[in-house]
Amino acid sequence: MLLLAFETSAKSASVALFEGDKLLGESYQNTGLTHSQTLMVMAETLLTQCGYAPQQVQAVAVAEGPGSFTGVRIGVAAAKGFAWGSNIPCHGVSTLEAMALGLGVYQGYVCPVMDARRSQVYNAIFNVNQGAVSRVTEDRAIALSDLQAELQKIEELIFLVGDGSGLTYTTLSGGISNLVQPAEHRMHQRAVGVGLAAMQKIAAGAIGDGNALTPNYLRLSQAERERLEKQGNV
Repeated sequence: MLLLAFETSAKSASVALFEGDKLLGESYQNTGLTHSQTLMVMAETLLTQCGYAPQQVQAVAVAEGPGSFTGVRIGVAAAKGFAWGSNIPCHGVSTLEAMALGLGVYQGYVCPVMDARRSQVYNAIFNVNQGAVSRVTEDRAIALSDLQAELQKIEELIFLVGDGSGLTYTTLSGGISNLVQPAEHRMHQRAVGVGLAAMQKIAAGAIGDGNALTPNYLRLSQAERERLEKQGNV
């Protein structure tokens, strides 16, 4: 199966192409250009460089959130549009799970953290045992103080990943000695992890219904919160 994966949940954008479990190629940019400017150009160029036409892609995958509201929305729209035009499956995957899989840790815990503002991070915790990744928590928006209390119970190495890893490491490392901050080039979300997460879903029998795919923001946008506050509903 030829799978095209998109990742636009933060400032960086990337596209990856898989043939089965083989990574054929990846395109990554962290230049500050908007995803709407770069994403489809990156996809078209990657396909051409790998010797494929868009019509040959058999499935699409995308990080459905959490993450930047605008970034997630652009990625989901691009993936759904590509899948709809070719009438192929479209698989949404958790941004946080994709980050854990993409980091490639063999043993320990992976703690993806994305800055969610308002003194919170988007987060989930994953255990990695002999390379096999399993969830410890669901995706959530959590205060760093609450996350600290959870991580203090873990004795193995804890690998931070995501655009909130610097903030988290600076804030928590004084009380948690087993935190590991990866190198900058391994910190960001990448489409490779999205593809790996999607292949797991496909192997488990997921259909990939693009019509049912919607962004998973985990919480309301600032504009929506302000509107509800004015209405007295929060």
